[in-house]
Amino acid sequence: MEREKLASRLGFILLSAGCAIGIGNVWKFPYIAGQGGGGTFVLFYLIFLVILGLPVLTMEFAVGRASQKSPVKAYQALEKPGQKWHIHGYITLIGCYLLMMYYTTVAGWMLHYFYLMLKGTFNGADTTMVSNTFNEMLAQPLVMGFWMVVVTLIGALVCIRGLQSGLEKVTKWMMIALLVIMVVLAVNSMFMDGAKEGLTFYLVPDFGRMAETGVGNTIVSAMNQAFFTLSLGIGAMAIFGSYIGKERSLLGEAVNVVILDTFVAITAGLIIFPACFTYNVDQTQGPSLIFVTLPNIFANMPLGQLWGALFFLFMSFAALSTVLAVFENILCCGMELTGWSRKKSGWINMVLLVVLAVPCVLGYNLWAWDGFSIFGGAILDLEDFLVSNIFLPLGSLVYLLFCVSRYGWGWKNYMTETNQGKGLKIQNWMRGYLTWVLPFLVLFIFAFGIYDKFFA
Repeated sequence: MEREKLASRLGFILLSAGCAIGIGNVWKFPYIAGQGGGGTFVLFYLIFLVILGLPVLTMEFAVGRASQKSPVKAYQALEKPGQKWHIHGYITLIGCYLLMMYYTTVAGWMLHYFYLMLKGTFNGADTTMVSNTFNEMLAQPLVMGFWMVVVTLIGALVCIRGLQSGLEKVTKWMMIALLVIMVVLAVNSMFMDGAKEGLTFYLVPDFGRMAETGVGNTIVSAMNQAFFTLSLGIGAMAIFGSYIGKERSLLGEAVNVVILDTFVAITAGLIIFPACFTYNVDQTQGPSLIFVTLPNIFANMPLGQLWGALFFLFMSFAALSTVLAVFENILCCGMELTGWSRKKSGWINMVLLVVLAVPCVLGYNLWAWDGFSIFGGAILDLEDFLVSNIFLPLGSLVYLLFCVSRYGWGWKNYMTETNQGKGLKIQNWMRGYLTWVLPFLVLFIFAFGIYDKFFA
């Protein structure tokens, strides 16, 4: 059977960037940058993106493009007889299911808030009302369940329509809309009273603030953010590699994806910090920033209902772009493992994912349990911990070793595949760094994540 292909290079770049651009870019990046000394954090983040995220991204693309298979079958096409690398193919699929078990719920929160903004729920609301709205949503399994099903259904309907006419077309328009909305929101923030202070806090390097947080902590959090922002390690990027031709080198394409992802992360800060400084709110609050602090700001802002609706529409697009990319991966693995049609794999996985997401929805109300407090308090936090701290770093390590080790696919094959086509090339002098230094950096990220969660 002829492998489906994406219609355009732009489609590939926007799809890959859409998969990488998630909610973490928006709430996590500005908040960690704020804590880590603004411009100093941003600088370290950019360095780590280049030396850490970028090479692993090319490896995932290369495995996908060379094998022309979904992640679950890719290793089998490339490994030598008798090798066991393909076991990781099945693990990437489990990682994708795990990610979707909570990501569909969080994407549902964004849609719910978009709906509340459109309805004018927050108009004239005071601080207590705004924070109660979030807690009320968490206490209502039917509300969260409804939006989770809507998100999963969108994923199924788009992917079942086909690669070009469904996924590529929808993601293209959604990503372009996302970028336009972000620029409009950022320009609006520039005219706020606190814009100057906010941007100074965000972008001007402040070594004093960095020292308060701890230089080591800032460097490690920049490293973590640069690594996790690209969703590497569960085959979510490899699938798009398998859908493209050989006209362009993979390093060049990976650079484009990284630039788009970084643009969104940095622009999110341009939207959030001026607003926080204008309305005197703490910008280092993490997730509650999105659901409590920002709605408070929109409630007091001129045309707040419009800006709030636009913000949550953009957040919904950021979340849905990841959902669509991972759904495509799961659907394609299903087709290759069982021989099902795209339609059949789509509908069966739609039902499966709805069932699998139920614990996450109930984890805030009917199934709330104190035992999850070590992970953050809910089933969602446990699922997020497993994906972020185990599946992504260790999965990336497997892709990395497979590409550089003579016991895997090997450096020569990896370099030949990555360098096919026009654009930036991997050079032979990079081999030492990619073979000996990079695996230890990835292992460090894994070990630090476990230490930080249980022993810090």
